[in-house]
Amino acid sequence: MTTKPVSVLGLDIGTVRIGVARASWPDGIPTPLVTLKNGPSLMTELRKLISAQDCKLIIAGKPRNMAGDDTPQTEYALRIAGEISQRIGLPIYYQDEAITSIKAEAELKRRRKPYTKGDIDSLSATFILEDFIHDHPKGEGVEL
Repeated sequence: MTTKPVSVLGLDIGTVRIGVARASWPDGIPTPLVTLKNGPSLMTELRKLISAQDCKLIIAGKPRNMAGDDTPQTEYALRIAGEISQRIGLPIYYQDEAITSIKAEAELKRRRKPYTKGDIDSLSATFILEDFIHDHPKGEGVEL
């Protein structure tokens, strides 16, 4: 359990893009940070972000279907998140990401400004972090 605020990254892992958000946890408000291309430069880009933001923890979205069951996308996201954790060397926790992309797109439409798929991904990562902070008040259940 942590009581001292630390910087955390939230990831919405997709096969093409990875939405990234940041928060000072456990008390901060998550904000969209960037959307990265899921490809050969991903680890380099994540290392740069983690260093610049002084991150100590990663929260990755865990996709499931509407019945709450794992899907092929669940397996993919967990594999990529595990690889990130191993190669970056930070602890990683998983947060159910049910309907975060739908919620993100609805929010962006409500704003009535142009947006991209990358905007949806980074806002979805923000919602993933928001849910994690809500589910772990004051750092409960999390070891750094």
